[in-house]
Amino acid sequence: MSECVFCKIIAGQIPSKKVYEDNDIFAFYDIRPHMKVHFMIIPKKHISSLMDCQVEDQALLGKMMLMTSQLAKQEGLPDGYKTVVNTGKAGGQEVFHLHVHVMGGGSL
Repeated sequence: MSECVFCKIIAGQIPSKKVYEDNDIFAFYDIRPHMKVHFMIIPKKHISSLMDCQVEDQALLGKMMLMTSQLAKQEGLPDGYKTVVNTGKAGGQEVFHLHVHVMGGGSL
């Protein structure tokens, strides 16, 4: 998706503060953090929202959720964190590329 800001971040066309990357997912810090620690985990495969996921995306979604704990601990949140997945315009989604917010280290 040539116009997707997250696809451009994955491609290195837009700079980001990377937290993690592998063949399937990319994690980076939010440019408008809501808490002391606030990063996002996104699939490298462009999926517009959780509503657009298919059965073949099940392993990818599971991997993204499992990585929340590993990356949260790595980023200084060993005691807990909050995850948020805004889905669709009515659900508050602003960037239409599936992403999981991982936040902690203070109160909202």
